[in-house]
Parts: sequence; structure tokens; C-alpha cells
Amino acid sequence: MSALGDCIRSTCVCPWWLIRLFDNPLRRLIQKPEIILQGIVHSGDHCLDVGCGFGYFTIPMARIVGPSGTVTAADLQPEMLAGVKRRAEKSGLLTQIRFHSVDPLGFQFDGMYDFALVFWMAHEVPDREAMFEQLRRSVKTGGLLLIAEPKGHVNKESFLRTVGCVEKAGFRKIDEPRIWFSRAALMKKL
Repeated sequence: MSALGDCIRSTCVCPWWLIRLFDNPLRRLIQKPEIILQGIVHSGDHCLDVGCGFGYFTIPMARIVGPSGTVTAADLQPEMLAGVKRRAEKSGLLTQIRFHSVDPLGFQFDGMYDFALVFWMAHEVPDREAMFEQLRRSVKTGGLLLIAEPKGHVNKESFLRTVGCVEKAGFRKIDEPRIWFSRAALMKKL
């Protein structure tokens, strides 16, 4: 059993019906996905949005990668994937976005991605080491991983332990981007 599979059976996953608290017009005033992803995601990239929710980052990422790139929206909850699919259709980006329902085996991709995003969700996973090991296998050598956690929910020590899990999995921290209300680290796969 994987960490992601265990997590879906526990109470650690934010319920889909609370997503409107995190995905709303007010958030876009202080956390603009296009600015956060600027210089990290490029045209033609293949990206993975882990815990995609309703597509707060998925949709802007799909615009950035353009028709020659792809974004895989991965989530445990079917309601989240249905929400991002509706938004992708409305945005005309459906052909650039893949939808992946994470099952008890997690996400089993091998070296497919130039970039992976884990935004405000790593603290929900009981076995982060297993999740970041899966991400190591999913990201190409030299690829990037951006991890961000909410400051009000995850203290500095806990975030540093999470970064340690990412480093143990085979990534190296290359930057600490400033993201409102977040602790963040940009990591590169060795």
C-alpha cells in the first residue's frame, strides 16, 4: 500500500467541497499562478500537478506549456478531477491536459515530466518519503519540483523535514521562491 492510497482512507485529505476556500478570485490577487510558475515552466514542457484540486495551477500551466506541452492533473478525489476537467473545457485547454486518478499505487510515471508541482498538499500525505520517491521516478533527470506549504498550517520545522524527504529522494534545493502565505522550495532532480 502506498502513502497516497493510505491517505485517501484517512481524514488527512482536504475534502473536495472545501476547495472554494482555496480556489477563488481573492487568492488570485496575491498568488498568481502565472507569476509563481514564471521561469520554471516553459513552452513544450510536460508537467505534473499533484493534488491538482479544481485546477488552480493546472489551467495556467497548460496555457504556459502551449499546444506542444502537456499537464497531467493528478488527484485522489474524482470530484477534483471533474472540476479541473470542466475548467479545462471552458478554457479550451482540454487537449493539453491529462487526468490521472491517483489509486492505492499512487502515480506510476517513469521519467515523463520536466516539472512537478506539489502545492499546499504534502502535509496531507502520511508517508511523504514514499510520495517523493514516486516523484523522483516521475521527473526527468534535471527536471524541477516546486513544493509549497501553507505557512499558517505547516511550521518551519515541519517544512524543513519535508524538504529533507525530497532531498533524500534525490532532489537538490536550488531556490526558495517567495510565495505569499507559503513556505516554498524549488528542487532539481539529480
